[in-house]
Amino acid sequence: MISPFYSFIIPVYNRPQEIDDLLFSFSKMYVKNLHFEILIIEDGSTYTAQQVCEKWAAKLPLVYHFKLNSGPGKSRNYGMEKANGNHFIILDSDVTLPSHYLKAVDEFLKKNPEIEFWGGADRFNHDFSNLQKAIDFSMTSFLTTGGIRGSEKSISNFEPRSFNMGISKKAFEASNGFGRIHPGEDPDLSLRLQQKGFQSAFIPNAYVFHKRRIDLQKFQQQIRKFGLVRPILMKWHPSSKKTTFFLPSLFVLTLVFSFLLFVFQLPELFMLFVLYFVAIFIQAFFTHRSFKISSLAVATSFIQLFIYGTAFLESYYYFHVQDFQPEERFPELFFKE
Repeated sequence: MISPFYSFIIPVYNRPQEIDDLLFSFSKMYVKNLHFEILIIEDGSTYTAQQVCEKWAAKLPLVYHFKLNSGPGKSRNYGMEKANGNHFIILDSDVTLPSHYLKAVDEFLKKNPEIEFWGGADRFNHDFSNLQKAIDFSMTSFLTTGGIRGSEKSISNFEPRSFNMGISKKAFEASNGFGRIHPGEDPDLSLRLQQKGFQSAFIPNAYVFHKRRIDLQKFQQQIRKFGLVRPILMKWHPSSKKTTFFLPSLFVLTLVFSFLLFVFQLPELFMLFVLYFVAIFIQAFFTHRSFKISSLAVATSFIQLFIYGTAFLESYYYFHVQDFQPEERFPELFFKE
């Protein structure tokens, strides 16, 4: 079977150094008998990656596009409209690729030609800071996310995340691509594609190194948006409800209740939370062999669960109890047309 022609779509906003790192990883990628192009979509940046792209243009099949700022969703759609491939791979600018990445995607799709959109996991790399490694742990550990971001087993009906997502040209044209909500544009697209009958999958070996250049304050802001968005998606796509999505809110409510019991000298429930975070520390330590990273992982895991859980409850109340309109209640989650 002839390999598809892959078009990598990478939006960027004021992060030329990230593009340089990503393109360097492309230069080390195994590409024998694999056909691809790279489209860098500059989303109205003032600090552009144009010179970086010019540096790499002689070594890589690279095309640079500059457009007015409209957000990552529209920028990805713009890139797919400009692309020449029949399969699109969407990456964030803050990732780098292992050398086998495209080979893993290509081999999987040859064996599973019915798959029209797919995704892979994110991992840490050795050059990440301690905080980045801790955040990566919180965002990927089964103890904190329940495996919804992918595991070592292939998952059907997987909702790819836009930091590492593939979609066929056929599926893109049928769906019109990403919507205006952000974050949440990637599961929204996945759910619309599933409703149209397209099949998805998780590709275990097609992982990326996701750096997430954020501090704790930005991490909290990002997690709050994730928590606000999920009830909106559940409102739009009722069949997408999963017990996993409610667990952080259950964590918050049970934690508050455990504190009340603790005040009345009934510490047993509170001690279960202590044991839970001890388990997070131990797992993080076995992953990173560092007390500092493990301690940070406990902190980032608590922030993730508590902030997501409270934001989810707030959003669920507004949209499933009071029936507010999402764009009116949280306009900051939507890019304008």
